[in-house]
Amino acid sequence: MTLFLLLIVPTMILGFWAQSKVSSTYNQFKKVPTRSRISGREAADAVMRNADIYDVEIVEVPGHLTDHYDPTNKRLALSRENYRGYSLAAVGVAAHEAGHAIQHKVGYKALQARMSLIPITTLASQALPFVMIGGLFFGALGLIKLGVICYAILTVFQLVTLPVEFDASKRARVQLGELGIVGQDEMPGVVKTLNAAGLTYVAAFVSSLANLLYLFALSRD
Repeated sequence: MTLFLLLIVPTMILGFWAQSKVSSTYNQFKKVPTRSRISGREAADAVMRNADIYDVEIVEVPGHLTDHYDPTNKRLALSRENYRGYSLAAVGVAAHEAGHAIQHKVGYKALQARMSLIPITTLASQALPFVMIGGLFFGALGLIKLGVICYAILTVFQLVTLPVEFDASKRARVQLGELGIVGQDEMPGVVKTLNAAGLTYVAAFVSSLANLLYLFALSRD
């Protein structure tokens, strides 16, 4: 119980705080329109065209902050509020996803590593609930050790994700400034939005690492 309180509870609090931070920051800057009045879709398109990317489809998807770049299908998906919105938050998120498209084009190593880990990470994620139930509730030591392997995979994946996300945000800031989509006095709003989003990836990594250490300690008992 002491180990659980030391490792798991703090990471749960960190995760809740990170989600709250990104939600409050996004809600703050989605109310602040850009002077350029360029929508998120237009911003993503401009960023990619500036990088000579013409083969990526930009689509609108349902949900809140469901924005993502699909490198397999070369598809940039933006939630409705970011696809149609012209706020600092909308263009920041859209440019961030376009940053992933640029990473894909230039062969950014961390993105390639992340893509290669997706199949095994998906398998580990699907197996983990059954492993945790069997290992923790029924005391099956073999399943606890399998849980260690699953969390090791997830931790590596989350670690590789960090440079991918931070680099995409850096590319977004540079592109938005160079293209004049966001003025220098508007940039802090974009930076705060992207930094808050980045905290969720840090929290995910810390959580995976804490669970890995917790299960590893249990497997040694």
